[in-house]
Amino acid sequence: MSDLSRREFFRKTGAGAAALTLMAAKVAELKANPLGLPIGSQTYPHRLRIQCGDFAGLLKDMKGIGIDVIELCNPTYREFASLADGKATRKILDDHGMKAVSAHFGMGSLRTDQQKQIDWALETGMVMMSTADLGGRVVNGVTTEDEVKRAAYEYNKIAENAKRNGLQQILHNETFADSRLEDGRLTYPVLLEYLDSDLVKMQFQMSSMPTIGSPITYFMNHPGRFMSAHLQGVDASAGMRAAGPGMLPTKSEGGAGGRGGRGGAGRGGRGPATDPCAAQPAPAAGAAPAAGRAALPGGPGLALGEDSVDWPAVFAAGKVGGLKYAFVEQTWDLTAKSVAYLKTLS
Repeated sequence: MSDLSRREFFRKTGAGAAALTLMAAKVAELKANPLGLPIGSQTYPHRLRIQCGDFAGLLKDMKGIGIDVIELCNPTYREFASLADGKATRKILDDHGMKAVSAHFGMGSLRTDQQKQIDWALETGMVMMSTADLGGRVVNGVTTEDEVKRAAYEYNKIAENAKRNGLQQILHNETFADSRLEDGRLTYPVLLEYLDSDLVKMQFQMSSMPTIGSPITYFMNHPGRFMSAHLQGVDASAGMRAAGPGMLPTKSEGGAGGRGGRGGAGRGGRGPATDPCAAQPAPAAGAAPAAGRAALPGGPGLALGEDSVDWPAVFAAGKVGGLKYAFVEQTWDLTAKSVAYLKTLS
């Protein structure tokens, strides 16, 4: 074989090997993300592990079950205070092959210190900033259209500043968004009309579908508007019902148990001082870490695939709605089951 033919042989075989390697990587990625979306998790249900210094261990466990992206809460949530150094947090994420593409920011911190929150998000590598609840006034599950206008105007201004800094503001739906107006209309569709559709994208909370309706309807009626979603198993067979105070979980700045809406700092942390890490029992052999089982308010829930939701139809509609990230938000055992179910979808 001549030198030229040898060079040509190795060039062609090298290119072929590279192509096969790339193809194998794509196949592996498709198997891991069968919906064409990265499998994600919101870390709020596992917040005690972060508070107790086991952020790295949590990431390792999540990676082990097939999670590639996460959503955090910003350091004004006391369980996430250890992540205040954005660059150090980014290194831990990188070391575990994980990306934090988003976090929840309470309205208190966005009102008083937005630029600091933006800087932290950018240092951590985020592309979105979310808010659990706008903190609008709700009395017995009812608000007013004037309050919706006020809250939307304020959030549009916050989102405008985020966009100037290269971040997309999104809005999750909890207490205020899941309420009704005085005339009986759902607040959520009205809020969608008052929010700027470019500045503010939406993050649909699947557990709220019995209260505000099917995500399929929203995704199809608002193309490109829903960038993100939180996934919970839902028994949708009972139909819709009015939201009641305390019926849905509300994340709070300052700690669990309070509401971080209008005032900003939640009511958590009152009462005798306790060490939540010392209170965690040692896990049984082979079990998930006890701190990973921190429950969301509202009951134990259902894993995806064990509920009555037509998830393939939801994700098909999500393509129209603009869905790019879907975060499982459940206790550890349910997270593992739900992630395994997501891997079966195509």
